[in-house]
Amino acid sequence: MPEVKKNKNITLIGAGLVGSLLAIYLTKRGYTVNIFERRPDMRTNRISAGRSINLALSDRGWRGLEGAGVAEEIKKVAIPMKGRMIHNQDGTQAFQPYGKADQAIYSVSRGGLNCVMMDLAEKHGAKIHFNHRCTRIDLETTTAVFETNEKGDTAEVNPDLIIGSDGAFSAARLALQLTDRFEYSQHYLEHGYKELTIEAGAGGNFKLEKNALHIWPRGGYMLIALPNTDGSFTCTLFFPFRGNPSFESLHSRTEVRHFFREIFPDAAALMPSLEDDFFTNPTGSLVTVRCFPWSYKDNVMLIGDAAHAIVPFYGQGMNCGFEDCTVLNALLDRHQDEWSEVIPEFQSMRKKAADGIAELAVQNFIEMRDLVGDKKFLLRKKIEASFFQRHPDKWMPLYSMVTFSDIPYNVALETGKKQDVIMDEVMSMPDIFSKWEDPEVEAFILSRV
Repeated sequence: MPEVKKNKNITLIGAGLVGSLLAIYLTKRGYTVNIFERRPDMRTNRISAGRSINLALSDRGWRGLEGAGVAEEIKKVAIPMKGRMIHNQDGTQAFQPYGKADQAIYSVSRGGLNCVMMDLAEKHGAKIHFNHRCTRIDLETTTAVFETNEKGDTAEVNPDLIIGSDGAFSAARLALQLTDRFEYSQHYLEHGYKELTIEAGAGGNFKLEKNALHIWPRGGYMLIALPNTDGSFTCTLFFPFRGNPSFESLHSRTEVRHFFREIFPDAAALMPSLEDDFFTNPTGSLVTVRCFPWSYKDNVMLIGDAAHAIVPFYGQGMNCGFEDCTVLNALLDRHQDEWSEVIPEFQSMRKKAADGIAELAVQNFIEMRDLVGDKKFLLRKKIEASFFQRHPDKWMPLYSMVTFSDIPYNVALETGKKQDVIMDEVMSMPDIFSKWEDPEVEAFILSRV
């Protein structure tokens, strides 16, 4: 354990997943960590419905948890999903493995995971202050001011370092946005999302295949479902805000039920609370946030969604944030906790990676909603998987690079673009559907990699 030379007192703003994990890393290094969270303690207050989209833990996320020594605790509440189960409109299904036979991503409840992570952060010595909404940060004096109740009472802290882990609409980032030459952009998709539910069967039985991420792709929009440990599935409808069909066009319970019976018939049959969920649960928006720099001197820095919020279609938002924590911890090791050296290197490395996964996430939305049922697309993936199996030193499919490796996201993006050029040529070969397993195809790919 390196001796902590300075910045012994660190304030984290936001007790979400990334803030809680980072607190564990920092307390284990000997820092005094206080986390200030604007919400009440979700462990003693009912988590609001409709915002708890299930998350998909993959290799990067597991590495973050393992590095903090908490992976075994999380495995107790995670369900492996070995591939996509595609639900066609005619009722047929097709399973598409994510990777090799032993590879899976893991379904976890956002709220449930956050509760466990906060427990673990406190166990390691962090102190969490709930109902503290950050209203102001003085970047020069490293001072943060929090509103603590409806009366407007405030609390003020002056730590050695403030880290904003407070999500896509970060108060910490807002302070940085007021500095000179700070770059910031946000982009909303034309689609929003709404949480729906497939209840568990009798005795907690799963009404759909348990170890799969279920997708109902419908071209332009889609429904997905992830398993929960109690036998239920958390469903999410990704749907346009406007147009026909859209959230705007479905006005009544009858219209909602009719639409689902026509478009998602097998799912609708498993959703007795569909109408209530649809009109009770809020409609969320989908935003990509890019900004830079992620710090001000050695006083304030950003991490996780506060620095790089992305849309959820690669299942990498949490995984990327957890990887931030492992990268930051490794840099603290390398530079012996000299934050003046760590912060610039961290933001330089992670900015490139974050921009890469932001682009990939939007791309994967198109793949999931439009292409996963397309025969030519499926053959393309089959050829890639076959070539990867025979030549793992020469080729790794993009999904595997993102999900089952620690290859930087930006490197995966650029490698994927090069592989796409090769696969475009492969798919344009005459009679590719009948000869895709011929040595000629393998030889061609080998000649191009």
